[in-house]
Amino acid sequence: MKSFEENLSRLEELTANIRKSDISLEDALSTFEEGIKLAKTLEKDIEKIEGKIQILMNQPVKADPSAPTPQINIEPQLDLFAGADASTGSAGAPSEGLRQ
Repeated sequence: MKSFEENLSRLEELTANIRKSDISLEDALSTFEEGIKLAKTLEKDIEKIEGKIQILMNQPVKADPSAPTPQINIEPQLDLFAGADASTGSAGAPSEGLRQ
């Protein structure tokens, strides 16, 4: 079985050959067929590699006990509750504009 790099190199070679103006129709068709097969093989190889990368990316990383704990500082993005009472969570009823 050829390596990914060898298959890619062959596909590039086939691409260059098919672009030549002096290639016969039969040779062009044969080259095209070989190129399609190689492209499909390379696509499968890439899918396998992507799958391995996904597995590696989703594995939990073991924390280094000697590493300092990162400090997380999350600032509010919106000031939705400005003026809210800390104990009740309410800003209270407005003093004006209520229908009676």
